[in-house]
Amino acid sequence: MSWTAADIPDLSGRTAVVTGANGGLGVETASVLAARGAHVVMAVRNQEKAADAIARIRRETPEASLELVDLDLGSLASIRAAADTIIAANEKVDILVNNAGVMATPERETADGFEMQLGVNHLGHWALTAHLMPTLLAAPGARVVSVTSTAHHMGTPLDPRNPHLGGTYNPWKAYGQSKLANYHFALGLQREFERAGVTAQSLMAHPGLSHTDLQVVTEREGGVGASGPLWRWLAARTGMTPADGAMPQLRAATDPAARGGELYGPRYANFGPPVRLPLLRPGADGAIAILWQVSERETGIPMRIEP
Repeated sequence: MSWTAADIPDLSGRTAVVTGANGGLGVETASVLAARGAHVVMAVRNQEKAADAIARIRRETPEASLELVDLDLGSLASIRAAADTIIAANEKVDILVNNAGVMATPERETADGFEMQLGVNHLGHWALTAHLMPTLLAAPGARVVSVTSTAHHMGTPLDPRNPHLGGTYNPWKAYGQSKLANYHFALGLQREFERAGVTAQSLMAHPGLSHTDLQVVTEREGGVGASGPLWRWLAARTGMTPADGAMPQLRAATDPAARGGELYGPRYANFGPPVRLPLLRPGADGAIAILWQVSERETGIPMRIEP
């Protein structure tokens, strides 16, 4: 039988942080976690959309326990402030879903001078995870879920001399690089958890082709030229609903049988029920080591895991 939201155990007493919880996969993830009893911290940039998302969740689950935190993953200062707010209000974080992201944007920089896709999709989540680490380690068996993409297969490991692709930028090249960084981050973080002897686990998920605002924004911003309308059309005609697309990350976050280092995604590559997938590109130790080196160097934030 296929795994569904009905298989999620009672999450009462647990705290979950979901980035980008104001739309798409994020709001679906937040909604299901809240319905199963978790206190959900919705860490989002667009506060207007967040208000609509909260109203929708409360219509579905009137008793939902929700907390809204302002988070701009393109700003290290915003990430620090958001983490401080979360830590001040919560003694522990049981689930962190690093869901937010951008796709195939025109070349631009974050507030800290990072290439936007690497900055938001990976470096921003690196910084948030590092800041929240004490509260994650305070929870028994906490889970960090990194949301990657099948596009990680077209990505290349970071070049420490030019991680922001200066002079070589291409929207899909940058997206693939950022999604491979998510993949390597999840694997590397699990290794660090095991090395430290803690109970926290790092898993990853990908949503396949889901019909969300991601494709609409990509087309509107014009970063990929003529292929933008094609991807929007494919998502609209063949993509899964956001609710179905969120199932892999929900399974990674909540399935008691899931284990650190595992990848969850649709059974049939881009669609289907959420299943554990083989690690077809586990990544060399060198690529993960470089990711750690570059991430710490660029953000100035080490990933400290102290039991």
